[in-house]
Amino acid sequence: MSAVKKISDALVARIGDILIGKDQEIRLALACLFARGHLLIEDLPGMGKTTLAQALAGALGLSYTRIQFTSDLLPADIVGVSVYDRDNGSFEFHPGPIFSQLVLADEINRTTPKTQSALLESMSEGQVSVEGETRQLPQPFFVIATQNPVTQAGTFPLPESQLDRFLMRIKLGYPDPAAERKLLAGDDPRTRLKKLKACINEKTLQQIQQQITRVKASDSLIDYLQRLLQQTRSIAELNDGVSPRGGMALLQCARAWALMDGRQYVIPEDIQACLIPVCGHRLTGAGSDQEIISLMQQVLNTVDII
Repeated sequence: MSAVKKISDALVARIGDILIGKDQEIRLALACLFARGHLLIEDLPGMGKTTLAQALAGALGLSYTRIQFTSDLLPADIVGVSVYDRDNGSFEFHPGPIFSQLVLADEINRTTPKTQSALLESMSEGQVSVEGETRQLPQPFFVIATQNPVTQAGTFPLPESQLDRFLMRIKLGYPDPAAERKLLAGDDPRTRLKKLKACINEKTLQQIQQQITRVKASDSLIDYLQRLLQQTRSIAELNDGVSPRGGMALLQCARAWALMDGRQYVIPEDIQACLIPVCGHRLTGAGSDQEIISLMQQVLNTVDII
């Protein structure tokens, strides 16, 4: 068993003790973070979105802050502000909660687009610009955002440019009956969360990220990936297909998925496992998200591997 697979299995098991019955979603979240991406978790309230983010921070040993997005939140509340110090006769910068290794943007679609856009530079560049000065964010830097369905009152849909900054979007959904029974009969997940200890340190996490870039993708695998991308662009029900940047994101996640499975090469099953979480939120048209997911599943079923 490779070292990365051993670490990944340990992380899934440890986080799975808190978020019961969601091992697949936990693995997807880890693949996203190992691939240096940002994660969007969309679901109804009470499904464990915040719990998953807190558990990831604890298990990965990262500094953590939570920003509760509300309708009156301002960009300065996220990135920070310079305050005049009368004693020194100068302005002193007070960093906002964005200056952390893992930032939970809780209920991101409950704030205005102007405030949502304050995250754009930090997510894409790993830095923020405040009053003409650029400040670097801690490394590694991840944003995990949660959002409620847009059908709920008081929500502002994320624009396409913001959605594209997220490498992956996952949904947790209801637990199966056995998992729910275990959850109801056990301790409060928040109690177990307080006892959670890190499985790895920052150095190990960065080593895993560096290894992902060395996972090989054969020419035939690239051909398969390209056929999938072309197929999404030929579906009449979709406004647009997956962009080249979306294709690169899919390959990066597939490399992470392969490494977590103990391999130094990508196979078609890695692409298939990551396709919907990576590409589903990058597509528009066809009505509901469920219809888009159904179309993506058809793409997987119709495109030949060879």
